[in-house]
Amino acid sequence: MKQLQNLADEARLTLANITDAATDFAVPSVRLGVTGLARAGKTVFLTALVHNLIHGGRLPVFSAAAGGRMTRAFLQPQPDDAVPRFDYEAHVAALVEDRIWPQSTRQVSELRLTIEYESASYLARKLGPGKLHLDLIDYPGEWLLDLPLLKKTYAAFSAEALTRARAANRRDIAAPFMEVLSGIDPDGPESEADAQRLADAFKAYLAACRDDSHALSMLPPGRFLMPGDLDGSPALTFAPLDIPFDAPPARSGTFRAMMERRYEAYKTHVIRPFFRDHFARLDRQIVLVDVLHALNAGPDALADLQVALGEVLTSFRPGRKSWLASILTRRIDRILFAATKADHLNRADHDRLQAILKLLVQRGMDHARFKGADVDILAMAAVRATREASVKHAGEELPAILGTPLPGQTLDGRSFDGRSEIAMFPGDLPNDPESVFQTSDATSEDQLKLDSSLQFLRFRPPKLDRTAEGMSLSLPHIRLDRALEFLIGDRLS
Repeated sequence: MKQLQNLADEARLTLANITDAATDFAVPSVRLGVTGLARAGKTVFLTALVHNLIHGGRLPVFSAAAGGRMTRAFLQPQPDDAVPRFDYEAHVAALVEDRIWPQSTRQVSELRLTIEYESASYLARKLGPGKLHLDLIDYPGEWLLDLPLLKKTYAAFSAEALTRARAANRRDIAAPFMEVLSGIDPDGPESEADAQRLADAFKAYLAACRDDSHALSMLPPGRFLMPGDLDGSPALTFAPLDIPFDAPPARSGTFRAMMERRYEAYKTHVIRPFFRDHFARLDRQIVLVDVLHALNAGPDALADLQVALGEVLTSFRPGRKSWLASILTRRIDRILFAATKADHLNRADHDRLQAILKLLVQRGMDHARFKGADVDILAMAAVRATREASVKHAGEELPAILGTPLPGQTLDGRSFDGRSEIAMFPGDLPNDPESVFQTSDATSEDQLKLDSSLQFLRFRPPKLDRTAEGMSLSLPHIRLDRALEFLIGDRLS
């Protein structure tokens, strides 16, 4: 049955790719996936990308714009009628007019941006101006955590989930769920009331793990934290049971059989459609990572983020693209890993932030390169919320950042109202990136420096400058142009 399901999925994928290829004969397109775990900045990245391309932002490293070859960028009607449109206009209004960060990604959404350009090639220019459809696919990174489940049995999922729950850094968080679990007999009769009670406790445990104080990332199943219109369905009403990793299938009518059936329904009705209809049709991918959020929470959060990224990144379908092969099966031929919120640090620390990111995603990078994809990493801020300055402390000149903290942010006992701009020294990242993964009993000089000095606040979006004619300038950024050059620069050459 599973083999038939896989064959049917591959057949539908091939048909979709042939349809896309036929459309591309008129105007070529690139399907760019944008993902990242919670608060990585997916919505902000997409909004800033579109805003800068449409409004002619300062993009000195993006060769098509810097060389004056990009003549126009504009939004088009969305090509996929069954996918929600990315609400670009509302997100721009939130950033520019209200100076608040837009709502986080809760579902798959899409936007088509068309770029008109002059080719850098003399012969291509003689054929007329070029045009490229950039289809931007926004989806929650938590959904990526589900893809490895396609290859796992319910028994394997249960064993791995409970191993994590019993780990030292999760034991206390998981205690209420484990208490409910202890009263469940896997081989007892199935019970809807017990299923609901156990699933609710499991979801509460996952939500507590994601809280800022813990900032844990390895939290499958991903839809349990953002159920959408599936909330309350049997496919989202299951939980792991205390059974062996290699346990045989359950007897019919038992509670374990009920959980296994719902786990398989989750794979069939939630994971496979996402993989088939969205994930497997991507050409290029950017993975946004909120390294600073994990740093704030400590080494356990960083180690958990590393495991989560390693799991999901091996689910990608990377590979070197050829025209003929891409008609039948798509491969992601470029992947960019970006550490977001680089504006929360002084520029001197950006290389160190990239070094930490490289450690976090090394497994995924190696996998993608082995398959033939081009891979890059960078530290960036899609919207720059701070400016650089300097402050004096104990007679020493320190590099600082200037910005307006969000209401409710606190620093050294002071709470901010969202209106006052401050200058602060955020601290320095350690020279040795591996030191940030050391546990709290570490005594290295870099670890002590990290523990005592780093302070990361959340800032309001910047107030945009205006031209003499009263027009707002494009959203400021850090290395958004470099990201664009890597992701689509070759398609505008």
